[in-house]
Amino acid sequence: MNRETEGTLLAFLVLTLLGLEPVIIKSNPVNPLAFASLSAIFASLILWPLLLICGLVEEIRKSPGELKKAFLTGLFATAIAYSLFSYGTRMSTAINSAILTRFEVFYSFLLSWLLLKERITGRTVISAVALIGGVFLVVAQGKRLELLKGDVLLLLTPLFWQLGHSIAKRTAYSPLTIATLRNTFGGLVLLVPALLAGFAFTKLALAEGVVIALTQSLWYSAIARINLSKATAILTPAPALTVLISTLFLGEGFTPYHLAGLTLITAGTIILSGEKSGVRE
Repeated sequence: MNRETEGTLLAFLVLTLLGLEPVIIKSNPVNPLAFASLSAIFASLILWPLLLICGLVEEIRKSPGELKKAFLTGLFATAIAYSLFSYGTRMSTAINSAILTRFEVFYSFLLSWLLLKERITGRTVISAVALIGGVFLVVAQGKRLELLKGDVLLLLTPLFWQLGHSIAKRTAYSPLTIATLRNTFGGLVLLVPALLAGFAFTKLALAEGVVIALTQSLWYSAIARINLSKATAILTPAPALTVLISTLFLGEGFTPYHLAGLTLITAGTIILSGEKSGVRE
């Protein structure tokens, strides 16, 4: 199996996990900062033993200069992004949250083109538009979206995710090391404001930590093999997957919007998965 195929399959595994994750987050009974901080710290506690077992701690010792990039990844992609996402969702609606954060694919195209010199083709753009359109149909269900106070925060969230991912892709550490350090630094940065806001333990934070540890390990393995823009676009259907899982397992109705959206998402994903990763000449 070549690197392109491996990276594509890993991104699809991340997509599946992201589709399941909102169920855990939606059930969170404590304040968002405490939940985000605990989840990230739990994830790092899961990942550090794996790092030791795999002998990857040695690469940190050999390349201490890369710690700055790892810290920035944790700051942008975990501490800032999770805070914006948590408070944005509280101030807005679940529908707006699902749709607006999926515009991450466009931030990905822009930053990948500017910072990583990745090649963005017309085919990639068309597939991304199809994915966004499909997600909109599935999640919005034909309803008119209202712009709310939290929407600005939600639009900023994926920008910081992508800033963190762009830095991570240029970090000379293994995917597991990056995931470990991202959660360690991000969780610790969030710990102080979490204590001030009212710290509280919840078992759901532990469950989220397991999901984060697995998701991020797979994610950084994926973008080490394929373009960041392609991997991000593959994740675009995650909100639609959440809705479809609810439809199948919670008995919610399957509407024409689900069918139309799923058709667009399937078409866009198939087109995108066949794209070759590369850089601009």
